[in-house]
Amino acid sequence: MAIQVGSPAPNLTGTDQNGRTVHTTDYLGRYLVVFFYPKDGTAVCTKEACLFRDAYEDFLQDGAAVIGVSADSETSHQSFAATQRLPYPLVSDRDGTWRTGFGVPKTLWFLPGRVTYLIDPAGQVRNIVQSALDAERHVRETRQVLHALRQEASLPSDEPTGRGAQQEATSS
Repeated sequence: MAIQVGSPAPNLTGTDQNGRTVHTTDYLGRYLVVFFYPKDGTAVCTKEACLFRDAYEDFLQDGAAVIGVSADSETSHQSFAATQRLPYPLVSDRDGTWRTGFGVPKTLWFLPGRVTYLIDPAGQVRNIVQSALDAERHVRETRQVLHALRQEASLPSDEPTGRGAQQEATSS
């Protein structure tokens, strides 16, 4: 069953390109971006991984960690990360545990899907981007939603928000 916006993120463990254990629960208390992609070194996957690389500092400044996930081996991930200078962990999901845990659908009934999840500090999924070919959309939309969530979180809880609040403030 696919994870929906508002669902708790699954508690998963995997191994990254450097042989380190990665737990989704290690990221509780901060935002987490988990992007699933089909295969190391393919055109759209490389583009997506590099777009996340290029935006990595922006994600960090907004308090988010980034993890990439595919079924490739740790060795493949290590080579891919080194070649593309990727600063974030790439989890090897050889047995499909992460894809199953998140409910990532297949594309065209047989290709691993391309889906990005934004998880908040409490472990709730706040945004999902699903697009097989539009790598830019994954990064762009995730950054926009993350930035909006950070802005929302910085507002005092007793302060009115939204268009009506702006009108009320200007009319008084």
